[in-house]
Amino acid sequence: MTVAERYPLFIRRLGRQPYRPVWDAMRSFTDARQPDQRDELWVVEHDPVFTQGLAGKAEHVLNPGEIEIVQTDRGGQVTYHGPGQVVVYPLLDIDRRGLGVRCLVDRLEQAVIALLDDHRIHGERRSGAPGVYVDGAKIASIGLKVRRGRTYHGLALNVDMDLEPFGRINPCGLAGLAMTQLIDRWPGATLRSVQDALCTSICRQLSYDPVMSSTGGDQRQPSPLASESALS
Repeated sequence: MTVAERYPLFIRRLGRQPYRPVWDAMRSFTDARQPDQRDELWVVEHDPVFTQGLAGKAEHVLNPGEIEIVQTDRGGQVTYHGPGQVVVYPLLDIDRRGLGVRCLVDRLEQAVIALLDDHRIHGERRSGAPGVYVDGAKIASIGLKVRRGRTYHGLALNVDMDLEPFGRINPCGLAGLAMTQLIDRWPGATLRSVQDALCTSICRQLSYDPVMSSTGGDQRQPSPLASESALS
């Protein structure tokens, strides 16, 4: 039996950060990376922010209040990021890996579904609406950008957060879409434990081996947000 090839993936933990500097860093990393540079997965918790995708329509932002709205270059409509949510940004060379965008979205969705299944929570996909749903409510959102065969932006999984801001928008452009979170179905969930579990699940789905390092990643292209890292 042939053993599937494995690839290195550096897991970079950024802690809690405002949205714009991380977005800027992702774009800089993607533009400057070299053909042989290893892929990275950035793990972050954001300050409260609404992000609008390229297809986003202003009418889907109902009552933002004091929360900043950022127009981004990812796909999709409007969503909310805030404390208590795990956000992962796969900075991958999908051309080098031979992965299509649809395949990558499917595997990211499956990584969440597998994590949920480990805790006897049934997650499912919805045709035409990327992400993962539990009992009809959305628990994870996906929005990606591909530039010259390399990806950034990524996946947000609701863990233990204030869901009220989702009521100020039509999440993903869907009026009345219910949102949910892990803590309501997995009482022992913590942000760090879910970060670890999601990184592990993504590595399994995409045939990566997490790279352990205390030096902040690939020194040819350090992130301006580099922190001591990696999956434990």
